[in-house]
Amino acid sequence: MQFRQQALAKLQSPEELDLPVRFARPQGWLVLSVTVVALAAASVWAVTGSVASTVSAPAVLTHGEGSYILQSPAAGQVTAVLVKEGQRLPAGAPVLNVRTAEGDTVVRTVAAGRITALAATIGQIISTGANVAAVEKVARADDPLYATVYVPAENAASIPENASVDLTVQTVPSQRYGVLRGHVKSVDRTAQSAQQIAAFLGDSQLGEQFTKKGRPVAVLVRLDTSKSTKSGYAWSSADGPPYPLTSMTMATGSIRLADQRPVDWLLP
Repeated sequence: MQFRQQALAKLQSPEELDLPVRFARPQGWLVLSVTVVALAAASVWAVTGSVASTVSAPAVLTHGEGSYILQSPAAGQVTAVLVKEGQRLPAGAPVLNVRTAEGDTVVRTVAAGRITALAATIGQIISTGANVAAVEKVARADDPLYATVYVPAENAASIPENASVDLTVQTVPSQRYGVLRGHVKSVDRTAQSAQQIAAFLGDSQLGEQFTKKGRPVAVLVRLDTSKSTKSGYAWSSADGPPYPLTSMTMATGSIRLADQRPVDWLLP
């Protein structure tokens, strides 16, 4: 109690009034100034600056119109396979001969294209509507390739028109030849089911694979061309791979989304 009274008496003593007031040291003012400048710069950047982001998703190199699955119009036994995988055919070209109870039936292509897979063999018994072949809709050998990227539906609205895309192609070592360049041509308005993806790609397994985490949105990517590369397309490296690309090649697409202002993250 005695010490407390002495402390109060010292504070109330008029002799203390003429003592100089100690202000902050110069080092303190420097720290405060730097802090204020940094906060001001961060505020300006949050309003005027932008942050780039990307979304990565599985992709397939295809021709623009996709593929279709050829089905047998009748049940019976396959007596002849008239085509080979990789062969280009016009619309209405014969693919299989099927012997039915009513006689022989020829299974023909619906549209011009290239046979990418054959599911029927000689002697096989097939039913009506059985899948017998996958046909890619390409009429000429020089038809350009596109990439179809299956993006999660929640990211589709953030993809701007003509957005840049980098594609890591499975058959091309990216450490040596880099990534394939492209730009978004179109974004589907609705998410696709496994059946829709299978119908476009002519492969039911890919339809199931791309919808494991939900129904994605298909983004069509136009590949950048280059006359100086063997593949005919532009790469992040100067020359790209020393061989051409083929359709139905798997890849991973990285699409640049619309830039965002940092302040938008704080707004509801």
